[in-house]
Amino acid sequence: MSSPSGADGGRFVLVPASYVYLLRDGISGQEVLLQKRQHTGYMDGHWAAAAAGHVERGETALAAARREAAEEIGITEVALSFVTSMQRTRHDLAIDERVDFFFTARTWSGEPRILEPTKCSELRWCSLAALPDPVVPHERAVLVSLRDHTTSPYRTFGF
Repeated sequence: MSSPSGADGGRFVLVPASYVYLLRDGISGQEVLLQKRQHTGYMDGHWAAAAAGHVERGETALAAARREAAEEIGITEVALSFVTSMQRTRHDLAIDERVDFFFTARTWSGEPRILEPTKCSELRWCSLAALPDPVVPHERAVLVSLRDHTTSPYRTFGF
């Protein structure tokens, strides 16, 4: 059986991440809090989850979501609900094999604010029915499924 080349015998290196979408009911329907990325080296200028980041060694995806929410937007006691997992890839980068865990929350303690101004230029409540442009593509797929009530426990992106 042939497999991709590499020192690891052809197995990819998995990078797990957790995403937190804060939701609320707004005048124009359901709204999500998004951040505008800057100076990260990945999708700068795109809108993305208000809080997201890599799962650290020995940490669960749920714990990572809570940690990122506290570190990036200063909220705690986040009532997280699991939405979906996404296995995604970029065939041009051997290390870019990822599994993402998406959570939503409607209740939390604290007022969301930018705590990493070097990585985030703006926080904005956006209507799920009229997302800003551009949104990180794999996140747009999840946000559209939230809007359309078509989420499933498992999805893929980039295959």
